[in-house]
Amino acid sequence: MDSDNRLGAFLRARRELVRPEDFGMSGGGQRRVAGLRREEVAMLAGMSADYYVRLEQGRDKHPSEQVVAALARVFALDEEGAAHLRELARPVVRRRRAPQRPERVSPGLLALMQAWPNTPALVLGRHLDVLAANPLAAAVNACSVPGINQVRMMFLDPEARIIYPDWAIHAAETVASLRASAGDLDDPRLTELVGELSLKSDEFRRLWARHDIRGKIAGTKRFRNPMVGELKLSYETFSVNGAPGQLLIAYHAEPGSASERALALLGSMIATGELPLRKSHASSLD
Repeated sequence: MDSDNRLGAFLRARRELVRPEDFGMSGGGQRRVAGLRREEVAMLAGMSADYYVRLEQGRDKHPSEQVVAALARVFALDEEGAAHLRELARPVVRRRRAPQRPERVSPGLLALMQAWPNTPALVLGRHLDVLAANPLAAAVNACSVPGINQVRMMFLDPEARIIYPDWAIHAAETVASLRASAGDLDDPRLTELVGELSLKSDEFRRLWARHDIRGKIAGTKRFRNPMVGELKLSYETFSVNGAPGQLLIAYHAEPGSASERALALLGSMIATGELPLRKSHASSLD
């Protein structure tokens, strides 16, 4: 996971994604590397090629803010990506790792979610484990059942490609969200999860190597549901105060839409007992 040279790994990954054509450079068959060459990045960022090579190789790990800003511009990083680059450039202060406690959702939040019969809602942990979900969330999406790790299911369970019509988009978003939410790349649980998925999924390995980072904020997803067909739902995310790393995600449909009617039908089937409740999944969260 490039734990000894995270800055260099990030720079190399982003350099390989830049299109030379965007800077008026030839991108033809003469190139032996993907993206830009090191000396081209250095030229565009206004620094010496030797200095940029030292950054990628980890011989200099703490560039100035001006250098960071120049590299962010060359790599066309968004605000979140630039913030991640700045964080990588800071000196690392090693602290004794405190034992991680099992993630638990507060009783008050659980009660609040249960009181939303028309709003699918779930809580994700720092490794994108589903820690809790109300019945409607579990009915909408089999990836939102407590006990599921959404990253593992996205890449290793064939059902995910059926659930998400836009699987490729959501797979990339999930990997970027994992980087954003997990934070500490030395976390043993993260190392285990990334190692497992890198061995078992070519798609995950390719996406993880991009070093994209993007937290869950808001958006729209399409779901295929076996009971009511396709739903198009918007979602909002909220950080849970007092529980670092936990996110509350709430979905809603456009008023008057077919998706709103489909949600209402699922809710009525839950209320009448026609739809069995999926309360948990057998996989472990440890």
